[in-house]
Amino acid sequence: MRDRPALDASALDVPAHHASALQGPTLHDSTLHDHGDLPMTRPDDPATPPAAAPERPAEIPLRAPARRAPGATARRGPADPVKTLLHDHRDLCERAVDPLEIAAGLEAHGLTDRTAARYRHRDVFALAEELYARIPPRTHDSATGSPPGPGPDTEARAAWTLLALLPGAACLATAGVLRVTEGLLGDGVRALVTVAGALLACLALRACLGRGPLRAPEGAGRAGMYACWLLSYTVYGEELLAQVMTGGPDGPWGGSPAPLLGLAAAIAPAAWCAHLFTVRAHRKLSGSRALEEFGAGVRPLLLTAVCLFLGALLPLLYLADLGLGGGGVPVAAVALGVLFFVARLLAAHGLPEPGTVALAGACAVEAGAPALVLAARLPGLEPLAQPVNALVSTGGTGAVSALACGGAALGLLLHAALALSRASAHTRS
Repeated sequence: MRDRPALDASALDVPAHHASALQGPTLHDSTLHDHGDLPMTRPDDPATPPAAAPERPAEIPLRAPARRAPGATARRGPADPVKTLLHDHRDLCERAVDPLEIAAGLEAHGLTDRTAARYRHRDVFALAEELYARIPPRTHDSATGSPPGPGPDTEARAAWTLLALLPGAACLATAGVLRVTEGLLGDGVRALVTVAGALLACLALRACLGRGPLRAPEGAGRAGMYACWLLSYTVYGEELLAQVMTGGPDGPWGGSPAPLLGLAAAIAPAAWCAHLFTVRAHRKLSGSRALEEFGAGVRPLLLTAVCLFLGALLPLLYLADLGLGGGGVPVAAVALGVLFFVARLLAAHGLPEPGTVALAGACAVEAGAPALVLAARLPGLEPLAQPVNALVSTGGTGAVSALACGGAALGLLLHAALALSRASAHTRS
């Protein structure tokens, strides 16, 4: 076997200048021996260039190792659920003035405290606060100019209080003119005065319901048509039913305007009761941390507001009936006043449909009573009048209206206790 030749001493020489070492080694013809071997160098020689790494095959690309920040841990499990919820309800979160509106909107979409646990929050309010915090601050700038809830505004309260007094003032003025001119004016002139007073009262009522705590932001639908029927029946319905049951109607029937005057005067107390309920409910919403807690606190407020209105309505009806020579407070007028108040309270909180249905049901019962009596005159249909006869014989002709309005008011009040105990009914657009 042939011996390897000895290495030349010149192959172990290092460059004299560091600049040439930084530029990398240059292979000269003298550094290679006849066998093509590289010169031997010491591993600890600082001037020795590092050995070149072997190249990978072209078909296997070199992958750079993924770098991870110090202390970072890999994310496991599903994606952030709150981020997904924010994406689904971004419009709601961007329009919200405060987290309460987000909580109310989430509740309106069916999200409860139990559902909020799946988003790693104890209740809807905590979830709403995180959603509100994740929205960039610039999206809330347009809404920060208005207060988040109903606040004290003396001028605004004075304005809608004055408007709420106008319908009662118009009815009172009309009744006074008719009382003073009794026997002095003919029937045609008195009818004209009555129509003019009713028109003024309707215009005043329209202005009152368009501003203040009784304003319905989404409109009242067909509730106005049903309200006109109920008011007309309150004035003329009892006399009409009495004539129908005695074989009539025989001609023009007289009316009793005292309930109409009392109901018109009760609009101002109704506005104040609705205002107090709205303010107290919003404060309760601000201090609640769970939907069940808020609902349990709002239901007594609703009952208190209805009782306050009832306490103002009874004296007004009594004074109106006493001033016009009546015989007492009609139960039907009391039931109708409560029905109107609860229906308008729901409409003012964005829920006009239940009130419309309740008013329509009361109209159907009142219209059905004389219709059944008239239909019983046909051969073989006599039993149709028996329910009406039994009701009138027990409570008089006013029992029909009392049953219709009282039943509708009770059912609507039960519905309002559930609907108005939700946070979504107390947000402001």
